[in-house]
Amino acid sequence: MSLKHQNLVLPSIDKLTIDKNIVIRDALKIINKNSLGICFVVDHNYLLGVVTDGDIRRALIKGVALKEPISIITNKKFSSLKVGSSIEDVYKNLNSDIKVIPIVDKDNILVDYACDKRFHSIVVSEPNLKGNEYRYVLDCLKTGWISSIGKYVSLFEKKFSQYVKSKNAVAVSSGTTALHLAIVALGIEKGDEVIIPSFTFVAPLNAILYAGATPVLVDINKDNLCIDESKLLKAITKKTKAIIIVHIYGFPLNMKNIKKIAKKYNLLIIEDCAEALGSKIFNKHVGTFGDAGTFSFFGNKTVSTGEGGMIIFKESKNAQKAISLRGHAMSLKEKYWHDDIGYNYRLTNIQAAIGLAQMERIKLFVNKKIWIAKIYRKYLSANKRIILPLVNKNCTNSYWLYFIRIKGISRAQRNKLILTLQNKGIEVRKPFFPLGIMSPYLKYSKKDSNKIAQEVSDTGICLPSHYQINKSDIINISNAITSYLN
Repeated sequence: MSLKHQNLVLPSIDKLTIDKNIVIRDALKIINKNSLGICFVVDHNYLLGVVTDGDIRRALIKGVALKEPISIITNKKFSSLKVGSSIEDVYKNLNSDIKVIPIVDKDNILVDYACDKRFHSIVVSEPNLKGNEYRYVLDCLKTGWISSIGKYVSLFEKKFSQYVKSKNAVAVSSGTTALHLAIVALGIEKGDEVIIPSFTFVAPLNAILYAGATPVLVDINKDNLCIDESKLLKAITKKTKAIIIVHIYGFPLNMKNIKKIAKKYNLLIIEDCAEALGSKIFNKHVGTFGDAGTFSFFGNKTVSTGEGGMIIFKESKNAQKAISLRGHAMSLKEKYWHDDIGYNYRLTNIQAAIGLAQMERIKLFVNKKIWIAKIYRKYLSANKRIILPLVNKNCTNSYWLYFIRIKGISRAQRNKLILTLQNKGIEVRKPFFPLGIMSPYLKYSKKDSNKIAQEVSDTGICLPSHYQINKSDIINISNAITSYLN
Protein backbone atom coordinates (compact mmCIF):
# COMPACT_ATOMS: atom_id res chain seq x y z
CA MET A 1 0.00 0.00 0.00
CA SER A 2 1.25 3.49 -0.85
CA LEU A 3 1.16 5.30 2.47
CA LYS A 4 1.65 9.05 2.52
CA HIS A 5 4.04 10.23 5.22
CA GLN A 6 4.32 14.00 5.35
CA ASN A 7 5.21 14.84 1.70
CA LEU A 8 6.57 11.38 0.87
CA VAL A 9 4.56 8.80 -1.04
CA LEU A 10 6.03 5.38 -0.46
CA PRO A 11 5.99 2.98 -3.43
CA SER A 12 3.99 -0.23 -3.49
CA ILE A 13 5.76 -3.58 -3.32
CA ASP A 14 5.71 -4.13 -7.11
CA LYS A 15 7.91 -1.02 -7.52
CA LEU A 16 10.63 -2.77 -5.49
CA THR A 17 10.40 -6.21 -7.08
CA ILE A 18 12.67 -7.42 -9.90
CA ASP A 19 13.06 -10.76 -11.65
CA LYS A 20 16.32 -12.67 -11.20
CA ASN A 21 17.04 -12.47 -14.96
CA ILE A 22 16.83 -8.68 -15.24
CA VAL A 23 20.11 -6.96 -16.14
CA ILE A 24 21.92 -4.66 -13.73
CA ARG A 25 21.22 -1.56 -15.85
CA ASP A 26 17.45 -2.06 -15.63
CA ALA A 27 17.65 -2.89 -11.93
CA LEU A 28 19.48 0.38 -11.35
CA LYS A 29 16.69 2.28 -13.14
CA ILE A 30 14.07 0.65 -10.90
CA ILE A 31 16.04 1.41 -7.74
CA ASN A 32 16.47 5.01 -8.84
CA LYS A 33 12.73 5.31 -9.51
CA ASN A 34 11.51 3.84 -6.19
CA SER A 35 13.86 6.18 -4.26
CA LEU A 36 14.40 3.61 -1.48
CA GLY A 37 17.81 2.41 -2.67
CA ILE A 38 16.83 -1.27 -2.78
CA CYS A 39 15.11 -3.98 -4.81
CA PHE A 40 13.97 -7.49 -3.96
CA VAL A 41 15.07 -10.20 -6.38
CA VAL A 42 12.48 -12.92 -7.00
CA ASP A 43 11.87 -16.05 -9.02
CA HIS A 44 8.10 -16.22 -9.61
CA ASN A 45 7.62 -14.16 -6.41
CA TYR A 46 9.87 -16.51 -4.40
CA LEU A 47 12.30 -14.19 -2.64
CA LEU A 48 15.91 -14.96 -3.57
CA GLY A 49 17.67 -11.94 -2.14
CA VAL A 50 18.08 -8.19 -2.13
CA VAL A 51 20.12 -5.70 -4.13
CA THR A 52 20.92 -2.16 -3.02
CA ASP A 53 22.32 0.78 -4.95
CA GLY A 54 25.47 0.25 -2.89
CA ASP A 55 25.75 -3.35 -4.11
CA ILE A 56 25.54 -2.15 -7.71
CA ARG A 57 28.07 0.65 -7.13
CA ARG A 58 30.58 -1.78 -5.62
CA ALA A 59 30.04 -4.25 -8.48
CA LEU A 60 30.67 -1.56 -11.10
CA ILE A 61 33.91 -0.54 -9.36
CA LYS A 62 35.02 -4.17 -9.61
CA GLY A 63 34.37 -4.11 -13.35
CA VAL A 64 31.02 -5.96 -13.54
CA ALA A 65 29.17 -4.86 -16.70
CA LEU A 66 25.73 -3.23 -16.62
CA LYS A 67 24.45 -5.86 -19.07
CA GLU A 68 25.09 -8.72 -16.64
CA PRO A 69 22.07 -10.33 -14.88
CA ILE A 70 21.27 -8.98 -11.46
CA SER A 71 21.47 -12.48 -10.00
CA ILE A 72 25.28 -12.43 -10.03
CA ILE A 73 25.41 -9.63 -7.43
CA THR A 74 22.26 -10.51 -5.45
CA ASN A 75 22.81 -10.57 -1.70
CA LYS A 76 21.32 -13.88 -0.51
CA LYS A 77 22.24 -13.29 3.13
CA PHE A 78 19.41 -10.94 4.00
CA SER A 79 16.89 -10.30 6.76
CA SER A 80 13.15 -10.72 6.27
CA LEU A 81 10.00 -10.74 8.38
CA LYS A 82 6.96 -13.00 8.28
CA VAL A 83 3.47 -11.74 7.49
CA GLY A 84 1.82 -10.54 10.70
CA SER A 85 5.02 -9.31 12.34
CA SER A 86 4.43 -6.56 14.86
CA ILE A 87 5.69 -2.99 14.71
CA GLU A 88 8.10 -3.95 17.50
CA ASP A 89 9.54 -6.66 15.23
CA VAL A 90 10.01 -4.11 12.47
CA TYR A 91 11.85 -1.74 14.80
CA LYS A 92 14.12 -4.54 16.05
CA ASN A 93 15.19 -5.43 12.52
CA LEU A 94 15.70 -1.92 11.18
CA ASN A 95 19.04 -0.24 11.84
CA SER A 96 21.68 1.92 10.17
CA ASP A 97 22.47 -0.90 7.71
CA ILE A 98 18.94 -2.24 7.11
CA LYS A 99 16.45 0.52 6.31
CA VAL A 100 13.99 -1.55 4.27
CA ILE A 101 13.03 -5.14 5.03
CA PRO A 102 11.01 -7.62 2.92
CA ILE A 103 7.92 -9.37 4.32
CA VAL A 104 7.28 -12.96 3.20
CA ASP A 105 4.70 -15.66 3.85
CA LYS A 106 5.43 -19.14 5.25
CA ASP A 107 6.60 -20.31 1.78
CA ASN A 108 9.01 -17.37 1.38
CA ILE A 109 6.76 -15.71 -1.19
CA LEU A 110 7.32 -11.95 -1.21
CA VAL A 111 4.21 -10.19 0.11
CA ASP A 112 5.25 -6.70 1.11
CA TYR A 113 7.96 -4.64 2.76
CA ALA A 114 8.43 -2.55 5.88
CA CYS A 115 10.48 0.51 6.73
CA ASP A 116 10.45 3.14 9.47
CA LYS A 117 7.44 4.85 7.87
CA ARG A 118 5.57 1.76 6.69
CA PHE A 119 4.79 -1.07 9.10
CA HIS A 120 1.92 -2.96 7.45
CA SER A 121 0.75 -3.81 4.00
CA ILE A 122 -2.98 -3.02 3.78
CA VAL A 123 -4.47 -2.50 7.22
CA VAL A 124 -8.15 -2.50 8.19
CA SER A 125 -8.06 0.93 9.80
CA GLU A 126 -5.58 3.56 10.90
CA PRO A 127 -5.84 7.21 11.91
CA ASN A 128 -4.80 10.09 9.69
CA LEU A 129 -3.00 12.68 11.81
CA LYS A 130 -1.70 15.05 9.17
CA GLY A 131 -3.73 18.16 9.92
CA ASN A 132 -3.30 20.50 12.90
CA GLU A 133 -2.98 17.70 15.47
CA TYR A 134 0.71 18.30 16.17
CA ARG A 135 0.31 22.07 16.35
CA TYR A 136 -2.63 21.95 18.76
CA VAL A 137 -1.03 19.33 21.02
CA LEU A 138 2.17 21.37 21.12
CA ASP A 139 0.10 24.38 22.17
CA CYS A 140 -1.30 22.31 25.06
CA LEU A 141 2.20 21.34 26.14
CA LYS A 142 3.45 24.92 25.95
CA THR A 143 0.57 26.29 28.02
CA GLY A 144 0.69 23.41 30.52
CA TRP A 145 -3.03 22.65 30.14
CA ILE A 146 -2.78 18.91 29.54
CA SER A 147 -5.54 17.49 31.78
CA SER A 148 -9.30 17.96 31.49
CA ILE A 149 -9.23 21.74 31.86
CA GLY A 150 -8.31 23.83 28.82
CA LYS A 151 -9.74 25.56 25.79
CA TYR A 152 -9.62 22.57 23.46
CA VAL A 153 -12.30 20.56 25.30
CA SER A 154 -14.92 23.27 24.75
CA LEU A 155 -13.65 23.98 21.20
CA PHE A 156 -13.91 20.29 20.34
CA GLU A 157 -17.44 20.07 21.77
CA LYS A 158 -18.47 23.18 19.83
CA LYS A 159 -17.00 21.91 16.54
CA PHE A 160 -18.68 18.56 17.01
CA SER A 161 -22.02 20.19 17.81
CA GLN A 162 -21.81 22.25 14.65
CA TYR A 163 -21.13 19.18 12.53
CA VAL A 164 -23.96 17.00 13.85
CA LYS A 165 -26.25 20.01 14.40
CA SER A 166 -26.92 19.35 18.08
CA LYS A 167 -26.49 21.99 20.80
CA ASN A 168 -25.78 19.68 23.73
CA ALA A 169 -22.42 17.91 23.22
CA VAL A 170 -20.48 16.47 26.17
CA ALA A 171 -16.93 15.17 25.62
CA VAL A 172 -15.94 12.10 27.63
CA SER A 173 -13.09 9.63 27.97
CA SER A 174 -14.39 6.84 25.68
CA GLY A 175 -17.34 5.57 23.69
CA THR A 176 -18.16 3.18 26.53
CA THR A 177 -18.21 5.90 29.17
CA ALA A 178 -20.38 7.93 26.78
CA LEU A 179 -22.94 5.11 26.79
CA HIS A 180 -22.82 4.67 30.57
CA LEU A 181 -23.10 8.38 31.25
CA ALA A 182 -25.99 8.73 28.80
CA ILE A 183 -27.85 5.87 30.50
CA VAL A 184 -27.34 7.33 33.99
CA ALA A 185 -28.10 10.91 32.97
CA LEU A 186 -31.40 9.77 31.44
CA GLY A 187 -32.40 8.15 34.75
CA ILE A 188 -32.15 4.50 33.75
CA GLU A 189 -31.46 2.40 36.84
CA LYS A 190 -31.86 -0.91 38.63
CA GLY A 191 -35.09 -2.69 37.73
CA ASP A 192 -35.27 -1.09 34.27
CA GLU A 193 -34.92 -3.14 31.10
CA VAL A 194 -33.02 -1.80 28.08
CA ILE A 195 -33.38 -3.43 24.67
CA ILE A 196 -30.23 -3.75 22.52
CA PRO A 197 -29.29 -5.68 19.37
CA SER A 198 -27.44 -8.97 19.82
CA PHE A 199 -24.98 -8.10 17.05
CA THR A 200 -22.74 -5.28 18.23
CA PHE A 201 -19.62 -4.58 20.21
CA VAL A 202 -20.04 -5.39 23.90
CA ALA A 203 -19.90 -1.77 25.14
CA PRO A 204 -23.66 -0.97 25.22
CA LEU A 205 -24.44 -4.21 27.06
CA ASN A 206 -21.76 -3.55 29.66
CA ALA A 207 -22.88 0.06 30.07
CA ILE A 208 -26.40 -1.12 30.89
CA LEU A 209 -25.00 -3.48 33.53
CA TYR A 210 -22.81 -0.71 34.98
CA ALA A 211 -26.01 1.22 35.65
CA GLY A 212 -27.63 -1.77 37.36
CA ALA A 213 -30.27 -2.14 34.65
CA THR A 214 -31.09 -5.33 32.72
CA PRO A 215 -30.14 -5.76 29.04
CA VAL A 216 -32.63 -7.51 26.73
CA LEU A 217 -31.03 -8.94 23.59
CA VAL A 218 -32.93 -8.84 20.30
CA ASP A 219 -31.82 -10.36 17.00
CA ILE A 220 -30.97 -8.27 13.94
CA ASN A 221 -32.33 -7.74 10.46
CA LYS A 222 -30.24 -9.62 7.90
CA ASP A 223 -30.40 -6.81 5.34
CA ASN A 224 -29.24 -3.83 7.39
CA LEU A 225 -27.56 -5.66 10.34
CA CYS A 226 -29.42 -3.39 12.78
CA ILE A 227 -32.02 -4.43 15.35
CA ASP A 228 -35.05 -6.27 13.94
CA GLU A 229 -37.99 -3.94 14.56
CA SER A 230 -40.62 -6.71 14.63
CA LYS A 231 -38.67 -8.67 17.24
CA LEU A 232 -38.04 -5.47 19.19
CA LEU A 233 -41.80 -5.03 19.62
CA LYS A 234 -42.13 -8.52 21.07
CA ALA A 235 -39.38 -7.80 23.61
CA ILE A 236 -41.11 -4.79 25.19
CA THR A 237 -42.46 -5.38 28.71
CA LYS A 238 -43.74 -3.19 31.54
CA LYS A 239 -40.16 -2.92 32.78
CA THR A 240 -38.74 -1.67 29.46
CA LYS A 241 -37.31 1.84 29.94
CA ALA A 242 -35.21 2.36 26.83
CA ILE A 243 -33.97 1.09 23.47
CA ILE A 244 -30.36 1.38 22.38
CA ILE A 245 -30.10 1.53 18.59
CA VAL A 246 -26.68 0.66 17.16
CA HIS A 247 -25.92 2.07 13.71
CA ILE A 248 -23.56 -0.80 12.92
CA TYR A 249 -20.51 -0.35 10.63
CA GLY A 250 -21.84 3.07 9.65
CA PHE A 251 -25.23 1.85 8.38
CA PRO A 252 -27.94 4.19 9.71
CA LEU A 253 -31.15 2.48 10.80
CA ASN A 254 -34.16 4.52 9.70
CA MET A 255 -35.37 5.95 12.98
CA LYS A 256 -38.93 6.77 11.87
CA ASN A 257 -40.42 3.47 13.05
CA ILE A 258 -38.24 3.36 16.16
CA LYS A 259 -39.52 6.77 17.23
CA LYS A 260 -43.12 5.62 16.72
CA ILE A 261 -42.51 2.56 18.90
CA ALA A 262 -40.79 4.65 21.58
CA LYS A 263 -43.62 7.16 21.64
CA LYS A 264 -46.29 4.47 21.88
CA TYR A 265 -44.64 2.70 24.82
CA ASN A 266 -43.08 5.80 26.44
CA LEU A 267 -39.50 4.61 25.93
CA LEU A 268 -36.22 6.49 25.85
CA ILE A 269 -33.98 6.14 22.79
CA ILE A 270 -30.19 6.08 22.90
CA GLU A 271 -28.38 5.92 19.56
CA ASP A 272 -24.98 4.22 19.64
CA CYS A 273 -23.17 6.00 16.79
CA ALA A 274 -19.66 4.81 17.67
CA GLU A 275 -19.25 3.50 14.12
CA ALA A 276 -21.48 5.99 12.35
CA LEU A 277 -19.98 9.47 12.52
CA GLY A 278 -20.99 11.07 9.22
CA SER A 279 -24.04 8.85 8.69
CA LYS A 280 -27.37 10.58 8.06
CA ILE A 281 -31.06 9.78 7.66
CA PHE A 282 -32.94 12.18 5.37
CA ASN A 283 -29.89 14.45 5.69
CA LYS A 284 -30.19 14.53 9.49
CA HIS A 285 -27.20 13.20 11.43
CA VAL A 286 -27.59 9.99 13.41
CA GLY A 287 -27.63 10.52 17.16
CA THR A 288 -30.01 13.45 16.88
CA PHE A 289 -33.21 11.37 16.61
CA GLY A 290 -33.27 9.97 20.13
CA ASP A 291 -32.89 11.31 23.65
CA ALA A 292 -29.12 10.81 23.46
CA GLY A 293 -26.52 9.84 20.89
CA THR A 294 -23.06 8.47 21.72
CA PHE A 295 -19.86 8.47 19.68
CA SER A 296 -16.42 6.91 19.96
CA PHE A 297 -13.02 8.34 19.04
CA PHE A 298 -10.97 5.16 19.52
CA GLY A 299 -7.89 4.81 17.32
CA ASN A 300 -9.70 2.93 14.55
CA LYS A 301 -12.66 5.29 14.25
CA THR A 302 -13.29 7.82 11.46
CA VAL A 303 -12.26 10.59 13.86
CA SER A 304 -9.80 9.57 16.55
CA THR A 305 -8.39 11.03 19.74
CA GLY A 306 -6.69 7.75 20.72
CA GLU A 307 -9.37 7.15 23.32
CA GLY A 308 -12.38 9.38 23.73
CA GLY A 309 -16.09 9.80 23.22
CA MET A 310 -18.94 12.28 22.89
CA ILE A 311 -22.59 12.38 23.96
CA ILE A 312 -25.24 14.58 22.42
CA PHE A 313 -28.53 15.11 24.27
CA LYS A 314 -31.92 16.28 23.08
CA GLU A 315 -32.54 18.05 26.42
CA SER A 316 -30.02 20.50 27.89
CA LYS A 317 -30.94 19.41 31.45
CA ASN A 318 -29.66 15.89 30.68
CA ALA A 319 -26.47 17.33 29.21
CA GLN A 320 -25.91 19.37 32.38
CA LYS A 321 -26.47 16.24 34.47
CA ALA A 322 -23.87 14.37 32.38
CA ILE A 323 -21.37 17.24 32.65
CA SER A 324 -21.68 17.14 36.43
CA LEU A 325 -21.39 13.35 36.66
CA ARG A 326 -18.34 13.13 34.37
CA GLY A 327 -16.33 15.26 36.85
CA HIS A 328 -17.14 13.39 40.08
CA ALA A 329 -20.37 15.42 40.43
CA MET A 330 -18.38 18.18 42.09
CA SER A 331 -20.42 21.26 43.01
CA LEU A 332 -19.91 24.35 40.86
CA LYS A 333 -20.43 26.51 43.95
CA GLU A 334 -18.13 24.75 46.41
CA LYS A 335 -14.93 22.95 45.39
CA TYR A 336 -14.62 19.41 46.74
CA TRP A 337 -18.31 19.36 47.62
CA HIS A 338 -20.03 16.55 45.72
CA ASP A 339 -23.74 16.60 44.95
CA ASP A 340 -23.98 13.03 43.72
CA ILE A 341 -21.97 9.86 43.10
CA GLY A 342 -20.06 10.80 39.98
CA TYR A 343 -17.33 9.42 37.73
CA ASN A 344 -14.01 10.48 36.30
CA TYR A 345 -15.10 10.34 32.65
CA ARG A 346 -13.37 13.51 31.50
CA LEU A 347 -11.55 13.95 28.19
CA THR A 348 -8.12 15.57 28.44
CA ASN A 349 -7.24 18.85 26.77
CA ILE A 350 -4.58 17.04 24.71
CA GLN A 351 -7.09 14.50 23.41
CA ALA A 352 -9.54 17.27 22.63
CA ALA A 353 -6.83 19.14 20.74
CA ILE A 354 -6.36 16.10 18.52
CA GLY A 355 -10.13 15.78 18.17
CA LEU A 356 -10.52 19.40 17.09
CA ALA A 357 -7.88 18.96 14.39
CA GLN A 358 -9.61 15.77 13.27
CA MET A 359 -13.03 17.45 13.09
CA GLU A 360 -11.57 20.15 10.86
CA ARG A 361 -11.19 17.42 8.20
CA ILE A 362 -14.27 15.31 8.97
CA LYS A 363 -15.87 15.98 5.57
CA LEU A 364 -12.72 14.75 3.82
CA PHE A 365 -12.70 11.60 5.95
CA VAL A 366 -16.36 10.76 5.36
CA ASN A 367 -16.22 11.52 1.64
CA LYS A 368 -13.21 9.23 1.30
CA LYS A 369 -15.05 6.44 3.15
CA ILE A 370 -17.99 6.79 0.76
CA TRP A 371 -15.59 6.73 -2.21
CA ILE A 372 -13.93 3.57 -0.85
CA ALA A 373 -17.34 1.89 -0.63
CA LYS A 374 -18.10 2.90 -4.22
CA ILE A 375 -14.88 1.30 -5.52
CA TYR A 376 -15.42 -1.89 -3.51
CA ARG A 377 -18.95 -2.15 -4.86
CA LYS A 378 -17.69 -1.74 -8.41
CA TYR A 379 -15.13 -4.54 -8.17
CA LEU A 380 -17.02 -6.96 -5.90
CA SER A 381 -20.55 -6.72 -7.28
CA ALA A 382 -19.90 -9.12 -10.18
CA ASN A 383 -19.48 -12.05 -7.79
CA LYS A 384 -22.98 -13.16 -6.77
CA ARG A 385 -21.69 -14.96 -3.67
CA ILE A 386 -20.67 -11.65 -2.12
CA ILE A 387 -23.43 -9.81 -0.24
CA LEU A 388 -22.64 -6.10 -0.27
CA PRO A 389 -23.96 -3.48 2.19
CA LEU A 390 -27.54 -2.42 1.62
CA VAL A 391 -27.91 0.91 -0.18
CA ASN A 392 -30.77 3.12 1.00
CA LYS A 393 -31.38 6.27 -1.05
CA ASN A 394 -32.83 8.05 2.00
CA CYS A 395 -29.72 7.42 4.11
CA THR A 396 -26.04 8.34 3.97
CA ASN A 397 -23.85 5.46 5.11
CA SER A 398 -20.46 6.70 6.31
CA TYR A 399 -19.00 3.17 5.89
CA TRP A 400 -16.77 3.11 8.96
CA LEU A 401 -15.70 -0.33 7.78
CA TYR A 402 -16.77 -1.90 4.51
CA PHE A 403 -18.55 -5.06 5.60
CA ILE A 404 -19.40 -7.95 3.28
CA ARG A 405 -20.90 -11.39 3.73
CA ILE A 406 -20.28 -14.54 1.73
CA LYS A 407 -23.14 -16.81 0.63
CA GLY A 408 -22.77 -20.53 1.22
CA ILE A 409 -19.64 -20.33 3.34
CA SER A 410 -19.05 -21.90 6.74
CA ARG A 411 -17.25 -20.18 9.61
CA ALA A 412 -14.21 -22.42 9.02
CA GLN A 413 -14.16 -21.55 5.31
CA ARG A 414 -14.55 -17.85 6.11
CA ASN A 415 -11.63 -18.10 8.53
CA LYS A 416 -9.55 -19.76 5.80
CA LEU A 417 -10.36 -16.87 3.46
CA ILE A 418 -9.21 -14.43 6.14
CA LEU A 419 -5.94 -16.35 6.54
CA THR A 420 -5.43 -16.40 2.77
CA LEU A 421 -5.87 -12.63 2.60
CA GLN A 422 -3.53 -12.08 5.54
CA ASN A 423 -0.88 -14.16 3.80
CA LYS A 424 -1.19 -11.77 0.87
CA GLY A 425 -0.52 -8.84 3.16
CA ILE A 426 -4.19 -7.83 3.47
CA GLU A 427 -5.43 -7.32 7.01
CA VAL A 428 -9.14 -8.06 7.38
CA ARG A 429 -11.29 -8.39 10.49
CA LYS A 430 -13.89 -10.82 11.72
CA PRO A 431 -17.28 -9.37 12.74
CA PHE A 432 -18.52 -9.29 16.32
CA PHE A 433 -19.73 -12.48 17.98
CA PRO A 434 -23.41 -12.49 18.99
CA LEU A 435 -23.51 -11.09 22.52
CA GLY A 436 -25.89 -13.78 23.74
CA ILE A 437 -23.53 -16.72 23.11
CA MET A 438 -20.76 -15.47 25.43
CA SER A 439 -20.74 -16.86 28.94
CA PRO A 440 -21.12 -13.57 30.89
CA TYR A 441 -24.28 -12.73 28.97
CA LEU A 442 -26.06 -16.04 28.48
CA LYS A 443 -28.78 -15.18 30.98
CA TYR A 444 -29.81 -12.13 28.94
CA SER A 445 -30.26 -14.15 25.77
CA LYS A 446 -33.43 -15.82 24.56
CA LYS A 447 -33.83 -18.71 22.14
CA ASP A 448 -34.35 -16.56 19.05
CA SER A 449 -32.11 -13.59 19.86
CA ASN A 450 -28.92 -14.80 18.15
CA LYS A 451 -29.96 -16.68 15.00
CA ILE A 452 -29.34 -14.01 12.35
CA ALA A 453 -26.55 -12.48 14.41
CA GLN A 454 -24.76 -15.84 14.39
CA GLU A 455 -25.15 -16.23 10.63
CA VAL A 456 -23.80 -12.74 9.98
CA SER A 457 -20.95 -13.30 12.42
CA ASP A 458 -19.95 -16.57 10.73
CA THR A 459 -20.03 -15.33 7.14
CA GLY A 460 -18.91 -11.70 7.37
CA ILE A 461 -15.62 -9.90 6.80
CA CYS A 462 -14.59 -6.29 7.48
CA LEU A 463 -12.35 -4.96 4.70
CA PRO A 464 -9.65 -2.26 4.87
CA SER A 465 -11.41 1.12 4.86
CA HIS A 466 -8.98 3.75 6.12
CA TYR A 467 -8.29 7.19 4.69
CA GLN A 468 -4.90 6.32 3.19
CA ILE A 469 -6.10 3.38 1.07
CA ASN A 470 -6.01 3.89 -2.70
CA LYS A 471 -7.85 2.47 -5.70
CA SER A 472 -5.06 0.02 -6.53
CA ASP A 473 -5.24 -1.41 -2.99
CA ILE A 474 -9.01 -1.88 -3.24
CA ILE A 475 -8.72 -3.58 -6.64
CA ASN A 476 -6.05 -5.94 -5.26
CA ILE A 477 -8.21 -6.78 -2.24
CA SER A 478 -11.28 -7.35 -4.41
CA ASN A 479 -9.34 -9.55 -6.81
CA ALA A 480 -7.92 -11.60 -3.96
CA ILE A 481 -11.40 -12.24 -2.55
CA THR A 482 -13.05 -13.09 -5.87
CA SER A 483 -10.10 -15.29 -6.88
CA TYR A 484 -10.45 -17.28 -3.66
CA LEU A 485 -14.21 -17.67 -4.09
CA ASN A 486 -13.88 -18.67 -7.74
